[in-house]
Formats: sequence, C-alpha cells, structure tokens
Amino acid sequence: MSTDADAPQRPVEAPAWRDRKRYLWLWGLFAPTGLFTIGLPLIWALNELGWHRLAQVPFWLGPILVYLVIPLADIFFGPDGENPPDDVMEYLENDKYYRYLTYLYLPFQYASLIMACYLISADDLGWLGIDGGLHVVDKIGLAITVGTIGGIGINTAHELGHKKVDLERWLSRIALAQSFYGHFYIEHNRGHHVRVATPEDPASSRVGETFWAFWPRTVWGGLRSSWRLEKVRLERLGKKPWSLRNEVLSAWLMSVVLYAALVAVFGLGVLPYLVLQAVIGFSLLEAVNYLEHYGLVRQRTDTGRYERPAPVHSWNSDHIVTNIFLYHLQRHSDHHAYPTRRYQTLRSWDGAPNLPSGYASMILLAYFPPLWRKVMDKRVLAHYGGDITLANIDPGKRDRILARYGAGVES
Repeated sequence: MSTDADAPQRPVEAPAWRDRKRYLWLWGLFAPTGLFTIGLPLIWALNELGWHRLAQVPFWLGPILVYLVIPLADIFFGPDGENPPDDVMEYLENDKYYRYLTYLYLPFQYASLIMACYLISADDLGWLGIDGGLHVVDKIGLAITVGTIGGIGINTAHELGHKKVDLERWLSRIALAQSFYGHFYIEHNRGHHVRVATPEDPASSRVGETFWAFWPRTVWGGLRSSWRLEKVRLERLGKKPWSLRNEVLSAWLMSVVLYAALVAVFGLGVLPYLVLQAVIGFSLLEAVNYLEHYGLVRQRTDTGRYERPAPVHSWNSDHIVTNIFLYHLQRHSDHHAYPTRRYQTLRSWDGAPNLPSGYASMILLAYFPPLWRKVMDKRVLAHYGGDITLANIDPGKRDRILARYGAGVES
C-alpha cells in the first residue's frame, strides 16, 4: 500500500515569467574586470600606435565609467518599468544564479587591487609599451579607478551583508576590507536601518546640508555609532569592547592584514595609493548615502516614537543601467521595507519619491551644492506639500531654510 510520502516529489517548475535582466546582471561584473578587459589592452594598443598621451587615459577608467558612461547610458536607456509578479518571488529569490554573480565580484575586485599595486610599484612596464614605470598622474588615476571598484564593492558588501547565510556575511566583510570600512557592516545593518530618515541618523542627509558638510558628519558619525553598537552588544554578553569579539576591531584587523601584505609584497611606495583608493571607495558610498534620504524624515507619533519607515522616506530611481551596476540599490524603499530581500526581487514602489535621474548622475550633481539644491530642494518641498517644516532640515541653516521656503514657494 503506497502513501503520499512514498510518492516521488515533483520538482518545482520554473514560472512562465522571465527576468529580462537575467543576463544583463553580468554587466555588474564589468567594474571589477574592466582593468583587464578594457584598460590594459587599450593602454598596450595605444602605446603600440605611438599615442602615448592618449594611453594614459585608461588609467582613469573608474571615474570615466561612474561619472560619464553610466549617466549617459541612464539617459539613453531610461527607466526599467518592470517588477517581478507575486507568484515568482519565491522562485526568483531562491535562484542561486543571482547570488553567485555577487560572489564573483570579490575575486575580480581583489585581482584588480593586486594588479594596480603591481603597476604602481613596477619599474619596468615595457610589456605595456611604457618606458620605465608609471608617472605619478597615472598612479593617481589607477588608485582612483581601483577605489571606484572598491566603492562599488561596498555596495556588493551591502547586498551580501543583509543576508542570513554566514558565508555571505563573511564575504561582505572581505569586500569591505579594501576600503578599510568594515564597520559599515555593523552601522548600516544595526544603526542606519533603525534610525533611517531621522535627525539621529548620520547617514541621512538634511535639506541645506551640502555633500561636503555631510561627508565628515557621516564618516565620523558612522564610525562612532558602530563602536557604540558593538560596545553595548558586548556589555550584554559580559565582554569588554577591546577584544577581537568586537566586530569593528576584527573588521579593521582584516584591512590591516591586507594592507600589510600588499606593502610587504609591493613595497612601502604603494601605501599612499592604498590610502587614496580607500578614501575614494568609502566616499563613493557616502555620496550614495547623501542622495538616498536627502531631506526626508519620519514624523513622530503621539507616543513620541518615530513612525515606521515607509516608501516615502527614501529617494528612488528605476533607471535600468545604474540598477544593473548597483544591484537594484535604487529601489531603496523596497530594500528598507524588506532588508533581507535579494536584489533580483526588489521592486519599484508607487508613492515613493523619485530622483530625476539615476544614482550615478545624481552623485555627480551632489558634488556641486548650488546645482544639487536647485534640483532637489524644490522636490523635497513638493514632497511635503509645500510645508518645508516637515522635512529633515540642517539645524545650522534652519532659519535660512524656513525664511526661504516658509511660505511654501521658492523665492
């Protein structure tokens, strides 16, 4: 006599719906592989043609990609406009193809870092058509390029660090080691996601606050917050903060070991460039933080607590090209609603405030405060129905902001 338990289990069938971006996600690996697939071959070819000045340009491939190619591609290809339907969410979430793409980012990220250290330290690069070693300007460009790769790698770490799989959490810390920003793993998950869109959150920018004022506040604030969070966690366990049980210290130790190994192999001369690329990497992250919640704030309820995070508390963009490179980070409201949800299943929400272009374009705009405020302040004002007092305002500029927008119209 047979039972249901004895019957063969039918495999879960793939849904009829298909992710049209399934293979476009491979473009996310262009950033860590670009030095090998585009940069070095192009440098060699241009030097072979005798165009030595032009051959210096590919060393700056990172900023060219982030500040020129991706913004132009966002304009050309426009928004995505497609969300996965409800009945495929579970299947899509469990499709390991997508997570393997994030895993692959790391070996290419570190291969680029090691290659850059070799190029910076080498005295003879004749195989690239370069007489002797690199000029200082080329080394700076290369360090910025590698820092850009590390900065995008922080976003990969962000995707991995939210997951419940131990391997992915460890990979997240490895990805952060290059930029010496391992404390981000603690502060982002246990700090930012709790305090998002409140004046207490160092990663939520305020109306009237320039990126250049936000940068030191968020860098220092994030570091202090991560230390406090770990100190409280360890005190509950009866442990002291000055130990390797402190995940801030263990994360920094990973970076120290990495840098020490690179200096031991390639010489002390690479150290300034390692510092430069780290600053570039975490500054790229903080530029993204700056625009994700600019001026948005959760209101207090009758109990005195902040209301729950909602789609209205994050700036979104659905431009497809930046979404491919940043693993749907621009669908930020859905990420805050479902932090452990994998990137391929994140959705674009109706009712969420939207940026006029992709994150890559807006990062560049953020570097120029008058242009940023001309574009964004009126959007914050419109988001709050003309009542700027409902926004998250820079305390030092509050009177000026209220005087300018208090009547609900831009002066």
